[in-house]
Amino acid sequence: MDEHTTPRSTSTPQPVAGLLLAAGRGERFHAAGGEDKLTARLPDGRIVVLEALRRLQAALSPCGVGSVVAVVRAGREDLADLLRAHGAAVVVSARAAQGMGASLADGVAGWPDGRAVLVALGDMPAIAPTTLAAVAEALRGGASIVRPRHRGQGGHPVGFGPEWLPALRALEGDEGARAVVQHHRDRVQWLEVPDDPGCLLDVDTPADLARNAPLALR
Repeated sequence: MDEHTTPRSTSTPQPVAGLLLAAGRGERFHAAGGEDKLTARLPDGRIVVLEALRRLQAALSPCGVGSVVAVVRAGREDLADLLRAHGAAVVVSARAAQGMGASLADGVAGWPDGRAVLVALGDMPAIAPTTLAAVAEALRGGASIVRPRHRGQGGHPVGFGPEWLPALRALEGDEGARAVVQHHRDRVQWLEVPDDPGCLLDVDTPADLARNAPLALR
């Protein structure tokens, strides 16, 4: 089996829900003179994390469960309230300071068995809706691990079938789910998205807001 393996088929579409990681400290954004990158505004006024949430919700709406859980760090009640107001359930990660892996593990700690998870990042507001929908649909069809690829580079979001929940719950530190993907490349279904550079673009500095803006209009 190679990395282009066709996903297994299922008689019943697999329920898929989304996990939006929004627990980072945004230290590079602060160091470059910005305030909070997740609540920063794109040039047209849209809020970074809410645009990422909106696109994830739209992609999941036809895919079974269709809900989104957002993970925030302790002390960000403002962000938690903002996300709840826009339809997300919120998990507060007490271990967010340890890194993305710990935040992801906390996010899926109470995840129901049998449900696939589509993992997106709160600082990536410019992923094409078609990319998000394609990853969600592949998961719904029974894919094990799904990731988009733009001109040879792996991007986001990343989807995991329910069989990976124990591994995700065991994550620690800052590596995130990268180790799961790298150690099981034979289970990955890559989706080529040559027209979506947004799947590679995050917001690390204030200058990235303008870089994301044209793609976030799609």
